[in-house]
Amino acid sequence: MKIKVLCIGDIVGRPGRHILSQHLATVVKDRNIDCVIANAENAAGGSGLTPQIYEKLMRYGVNLIVLGDHAYRKREIIPILESQRNIVRPANLSPYSAGRDYALYEASGGIRIAAVSLIGRIFMKPADCPYAKIDSVLSRLNHEADIIFIDMHAEATSEKNAMGYYLDGKVSCVFGTHTHVMTADEKILPGGTAYITDLGMTGSHDSVLGRKKESVIKSFRTQMPFSFDIATEDVRISGIEVTVDSRTKKAEKIERIQISEDNSENINYDSDDGKPEYYNSF
Repeated sequence: MKIKVLCIGDIVGRPGRHILSQHLATVVKDRNIDCVIANAENAAGGSGLTPQIYEKLMRYGVNLIVLGDHAYRKREIIPILESQRNIVRPANLSPYSAGRDYALYEASGGIRIAAVSLIGRIFMKPADCPYAKIDSVLSRLNHEADIIFIDMHAEATSEKNAMGYYLDGKVSCVFGTHTHVMTADEKILPGGTAYITDLGMTGSHDSVLGRKKESVIKSFRTQMPFSFDIATEDVRISGIEVTVDSRTKKAEKIERIQISEDNSENINYDSDDGKPEYYNSF
């Protein structure tokens, strides 16, 4: 059985959520998508996730949510992380951290799809070894899931590349997130694992990583704190579509996808989740 999985890059603020609300259902229908995996660690005001926005993403058609280094930016998401099986924080955080090591979704035909988030260690906050952790997770997950997708949430391209090759033949797909810029290196690795270094971003592309470019430039030039407010122009969905043979668990196709908002619409992007709570931070 051929399974099509849509992986969506970091959702940034209300603009990213709005375009999903308008277009995701159509994309799923037109492309016969069986499962949607989205990185939502920047979905609330540009940093973190709230229970209310989690529920909205579920209504829009997201099936599995992965998070990264901003997993706990909004503390109110913790009960959702503890109670729901379709959302996951990075597996290689402390074993005492709230949340699960993997998320699960049952697609049509009873095919069980799992998503795991790993966080990098180069230019990132301290974390446990992602290699040791994924080995441990896979030893359990191989009995629970038919298809496994890995989000390597990392700053360094080298870490993402290395993890892709390490997991080649062990999982169906490894995709990178965190840097918000889509790469053009999508491929099927020799062992049958689909790979891309970064999915890109679902949000404003007339921006610096989804934030208003003027304030980011001011911060870089002056080395002073400025609020990195969410940008609203040229909004796009960025991601990949991966086709997997559920029998062999190998990927057969990977395709980059970008969908633009209709800029002729008069959209009010006034945030419903407040101003960003941080300065000089992505």
